[in-house]
Order: sequence, then structure tokens, then C-alpha cells
Amino acid sequence: MNTKYIDLINQTFDFPQEEFKLEEKHLQFHDIDLMALVEEYGAPLKFTYLPQISNNINKAKGWFKKALKNNKYKGKYHYCYCTKSSHFKHVLNEALKNDIHIETSSAFDIDIVENLKKEGKITDETYVISNGFKRSQYVTNIARLINNGHKNAIPIIDNYEELDLLSQEIEGKFNVGIRIASEEEPKFEFYTSRLGIGYKNIVPFYKNQIQGNKKVKLKMLHFFINTGIRDNAYYWNELHKCLKVYTSLKKICPSLDSLNIGGGFPIKNSLAFEFDYEYMVDEIINQIKLACEDEEVPVPHIFTEFGSFTVGESGGAIYEVLYQKQQNDREKWNMINSSFITTLPDTWAINKRFILLPINRWHESYERVLLGGLTCDSDDYYNSEQHMNAIYLPKYNKEKPLYLGFFNTGAYQETIGGFGGLQHCLIPSPKHILIDRDEDGNITTSLFSEQQKSEDLLKILGYEN
Repeated sequence: MNTKYIDLINQTFDFPQEEFKLEEKHLQFHDIDLMALVEEYGAPLKFTYLPQISNNINKAKGWFKKALKNNKYKGKYHYCYCTKSSHFKHVLNEALKNDIHIETSSAFDIDIVENLKKEGKITDETYVISNGFKRSQYVTNIARLINNGHKNAIPIIDNYEELDLLSQEIEGKFNVGIRIASEEEPKFEFYTSRLGIGYKNIVPFYKNQIQGNKKVKLKMLHFFINTGIRDNAYYWNELHKCLKVYTSLKKICPSLDSLNIGGGFPIKNSLAFEFDYEYMVDEIINQIKLACEDEEVPVPHIFTEFGSFTVGESGGAIYEVLYQKQQNDREKWNMINSSFITTLPDTWAINKRFILLPINRWHESYERVLLGGLTCDSDDYYNSEQHMNAIYLPKYNKEKPLYLGFFNTGAYQETIGGFGGLQHCLIPSPKHILIDRDEDGNITTSLFSEQQKSEDLLKILGYEN
């Protein structure tokens, strides 16, 4: 009878996979020996595999390049990185190796952009697309960037007052985009996104505030839906409505030449994950071209703002199972040496799934367990699925430590979790390791941050000066 954990995986999934394989009974991630990482740095720990950022950027650029060629599309494609997914310098440094552009969300993002310019990582030719609701400091920072000569800065108008606020602080002529307030999925709690301006109001807004304004030029229409890019009726319906707005605007606005379709590429969250990226890109380009041909307007340049797709699959977290609690005749709780609420907040906040695999003991028998974190909070546990709260792992043995890896956690977890700050129940943030490859392809590791110490937290709380 096949009762080993490796048998369960082989019977359930195609394994090994591109990024996962077993080597000497230990899990390898992109040929990284994860047990060696644990032995060197301990657990819990987080890691970022930097080359995967460039890998995903270049995959997407390749899909769009092929789609433009296949459809004889005359516009250009520009890849923007959505910085709110991860603002860390090591992430931006890696991403910017690949001739990309930047999308910002708040005032401090502009400070990061200016820092990158000083270091020569970006230039005035780099597009800086500024989304979000713009409070005074954000407006001031965007204006400063444009006044200092960044000609490819494009603030995206999110509400009716922003254009006047920007005009007051920007000294010369400037370009803008308009964000469409898309309609939400039918099952959503409200009908229309709080972001942007409604479909029916965009052309009147252009006529009233931009068309006769010699200082402002409309260059971009911005489209994004919360569910991301999916091959379903909802996505295609919203895209078609967006294209109707674009073609209507283009007929009265010669300067409009770009369509930003936002982000939303999914990332791998299971060994069974399937998504035909190449088909989706080709069909999006085809639909845009057909809509423009039908209305006899030139096709736009295409911008995307991939955030999670850029950085998500570069990240991981490793924990040790500390103890097993048998709470009743059916429920066994494996307690990890950290907290899901603090280190993987998306698992708690929005039932986000990540790939979960043991690092070691694959050739031993398995059992059905629940995973719990260290905080005294009933929500500090991990669901393998939103409606199925059981997980299969090698059997707990207090004489044989079991290490668990959560993969593709690189987007949002640090910023949502409050990196470097207070954590729920004062559970410390784990070590964070950066993994790269040298010129010869050899793996290198470096310590980005130590695990938080008690004095770090006491200082924040005011107990120490």
C-alpha cells in the first residue's frame, strides 16, 4: 500500500514540476536546497529568490511580443511594475534590470522613484504611472517629479477634483490618464468600484475639463477589475465596455494613444494550477484590435501593471512544526513556530492560498492535520482551501523535526504584516534571506534582516528610549 507522503503527491499531481523537485529526500525550489537553508539560518525564516522576478517579467514581455506580432498589432507594449506589491529595494533593483516602468500608489512612492533616479536605475524616459486617490502630499510629489523634468510621468485621474489640484502645482503642460470605475462582479457587495470615474461620465468629464485646457493632454485610459485577468464572461464584458469608451474618446481626443489594462495575472497557488497566459494575452490584443478596427480608430499602445505576478512567485516562508495537539478524536493540530496572522496575513484576511509542501520527510507516512499559529487568536490557522480546512503532511514525530514551506508568498505579505513593526501577540518577524545567482549561475545567499528581538518591540512600545 502506498502510504508515504511522496506517494500521495505523485498520485495527486504531476511531480516534479518546473520549480519543485526532490533531491536526497529534501525539497528543492529552483535547485535551492531548502534544508541547507534551514540548517544555515534556522526557522522560521522568509526568503526572496530574486531571479524569479526577472523570469516572470520576461515571460510576460515574451507573451505580449508574440501576440503583437501574431495580430500584426501596430501599437507598442510597456510593462510596468506595481510597486505596492513589494516596495523593497532589492525587489525594485531586480525588476528594473529588465527595461520596465513603474506604477505608483501614494506620495511616498514618488520619493522611491526619485531615489531610484538618483542612483541611475530609472531615467526621465521611464514611465511613472500614478494611480490612487491623491491627497495633497501625493499631488505635491507628482508635481515635483514633473516640474523636475520627468516627461513620462502620467498621473491617472481618479476623481473630478484631481485635475485642478495638479494644475495648481504643475508649472507647465502635463499629460494625464483617466481611470475607469469598472463594475464589480455580480456577487460583489457593491456595484461599482470606488476607484476612478464611471463609464458614462468619462467622455463628459473630458469635454468639460480637458478638451479646452491647453495645459493638459489626455494620453491614457486606465482599466482594471478586482478579479484580475480571467477567461470568463465578466472580464470580457468589462473589457468590451472599456474599449467602447476608448474608441469614443479617441474620436474626439487625438492625443489619446494608450490603454492601460492594469494588472491581475494570477500566480501559481497549487501544484494543480493551470492558466493559459499566452492565450489570454493573444485574445486581449485581438479584442482591442478588432474594437478599434470596427470604430476606425488607431490601436493604442498597451500598458500593464503587474504586481503580484512580478514578485509573488519569488517569495517563500519556512516554519518548523513545534508540537502536535490532539484536540478530539478527529482533529490534530500541528503548531508552527510562528504566526499566520503576522507572517502570511493574506491567509487570514482574504483566505488566500499558497503552495504548501514539507521540506523534509517525504518518504515517511502521512496524516490529516490542521495547522495553527502561535498567537492566542482563533483565526491564527491556515486553510488549504477556503472550504476544506484539512491538510496532509508527514506524520508528526517529536524525535524528527518537520519543516514546512509556503511558496509564492512574495507579494504584499511584508507590507500588510507591518514589516519591522509590531506584530500580533508580539510574535517576532522572522529572518529574511535574499537568494540570488552569481555570473556563473551559482546560488548565493545573504541575510536581509534578522529576526526581531524583544528590545526592538519594547522600543516601539515606548518601554525603551
